[in-house]
Amino acid sequence: MAATMHNDDGFLELLRELLEPLGTITVRRMFGGHGVYCDGVFIAIVVAGALYLKVDELTQPAFVAAGCEPFVYANKGKAIAMSYWNVPEAALDSADSMRPWAQRAIAAALRKPTVKTSRRRR
Repeated sequence: MAATMHNDDGFLELLRELLEPLGTITVRRMFGGHGVYCDGVFIAIVVAGALYLKVDELTQPAFVAAGCEPFVYANKGKAIAMSYWNVPEAALDSADSMRPWAQRAIAAALRKPTVKTSRRRR
């Protein structure tokens, strides 16, 4: 990580500690926030000091049941909900508390179809 401290640095370090038992955690700056990867798989975003984990149709019900909400941003005056949801506050208490939420995010990310790269032109 760069020597310059950012407001999210302490939170990002906490996330590394919470997620590290699941694999190698890397964090990259992106879109005014950060992307979080576990063993190279994109599993979360951090925006304004809040963690949002990847969800899909199989994992979303657990997040809804826990009272979590999706990350929403505005685009041309419309609210756009992403497939990244916040976690219950208790999930930030320990690696054990975070594990089931992070495992759901990893599973959702692994189920997401990969986008094909551009085809060769003839």
